[in-house]
Amino acid sequence: MQNPTYDSLYLFINGKWLNADDRDTAAVVNPATGNVLGRLPLATEADLALALDVARDSFDVWRHTVPAERARIMKRAAELMRERAEHIATQMTLEEGKPLTESRDEVLRAAEYFEWFAEEARRIHGRVVPANRPGVQQLVKRQAIGPVAAFTPWNFPAITPARKLSAALAAGCSVILKPGEESPATALALARCLDEAGLPKGVLQIVFGVPDKVSSQLIASPIIRKVAFTGSVPVGRLLSERAADGVKPITLELGGHGPVLVFADADIDAAATGGAANRFRGTGQICISSTRFLIQRPVYERFVAAFVAATEKLVIGDGMAAGTQVGPLANQRQLEKMELLVADAVAQGAKVLIGGKRIAGPGYFFQPTVLADVPMSARIMHEEPFGPIAVMRPFDALEDGLAEANRLPYGLSAYAFTRDARTAIDVGDGLEAGMIGINQYRIIATELPFGGMKESGHGSEGGTEGIEHYLTNKFISQI
Repeated sequence: MQNPTYDSLYLFINGKWLNADDRDTAAVVNPATGNVLGRLPLATEADLALALDVARDSFDVWRHTVPAERARIMKRAAELMRERAEHIATQMTLEEGKPLTESRDEVLRAAEYFEWFAEEARRIHGRVVPANRPGVQQLVKRQAIGPVAAFTPWNFPAITPARKLSAALAAGCSVILKPGEESPATALALARCLDEAGLPKGVLQIVFGVPDKVSSQLIASPIIRKVAFTGSVPVGRLLSERAADGVKPITLELGGHGPVLVFADADIDAAATGGAANRFRGTGQICISSTRFLIQRPVYERFVAAFVAATEKLVIGDGMAAGTQVGPLANQRQLEKMELLVADAVAQGAKVLIGGKRIAGPGYFFQPTVLADVPMSARIMHEEPFGPIAVMRPFDALEDGLAEANRLPYGLSAYAFTRDARTAIDVGDGLEAGMIGINQYRIIATELPFGGMKESGHGSEGGTEGIEHYLTNKFISQI
């Protein structure tokens, strides 16, 4: 295994890379080893106040930059991300833990978002509306909404910031981004690509700090006109309240508890082996991950056996090691949560078919776990696990499966497997989720909307829908 170096960590404010100096710092830990990778400077109130002033001033510059120039800068940044993909992916694996193959893929997909929205910048169209009075011209213009405060978590430190930054920058907004403190180097690497591509100083700023203090100061400022957040439902509620105080729009991509409906006529082996790969990718720390496998009773035993067999073959280890498929959890909190969820389910009668325990040694490793016959009273049937645990339950009729799939307040992702066209249509119509995969687990594409419903949030990122939330409509009537 190679021994790569970890980048120095900074704040990025007003086009300057600011180190710790006399600021407080937080340790960034390699979750595979428990070793400290570096110390992250945390923004002071004065740092945030400066970032807000700069965001206001740079917005005036960026919104008047012609779309073709905005597109050119964003495309150049995407090129730099691709050129530096190996380095950025290495930073991601060191700080977040996912296998290097997954990190490489994420960096390349982040670059795709900047390319996609670079083109969208050139397609921000208004319209002329015929008037009911002679001599009157009526115009509808779509303009950048203003400076944006964006908050992203640690689990996808490249693609989640990319979705927000690419759409906001394409629209002409300036952005203050607060990434997750567990995986800061990845976001800083993206910022460096944008900076070196020619993004005007101050249009993008990266800050870190105590999340509650940073969010309260940024959102309360009248300079911020738009908020975007990806993270947990409780924090989403809190930020929604803060945004509401200033009547500011907020885009929310929150948690999920993805159901998978497997019907008796499905390709059972494909649904099971693909399901295991999907469930344990990213060590299960993925908001759209399949978590609750609901299997029609005639094929329940067969599906579960195939799923367990696929799980047994997974290679667990340091994400930097060749062949690793499942890395560590991101932190000690996640590790302890997995133990509590499994213990609670077992205490109430669930069966552990494989896994169920932390792995001895350094790092935050937990065995890929399959629970069967989980009672409805178990916590894991109600709470998003956000870790390497899969839940198996049988169902009978389509209506029963849909009822269970839609029972929770989450509505981010859902999946179904069937060879019957009528069933596929009914399931697609009946599932309450913003993103649905039929006979496949891969449901994310740059050109398509990413978002949920119910308590999984509102608004979409990606696709033509993604830029809408960073634009405002202006009606002009003139004689």
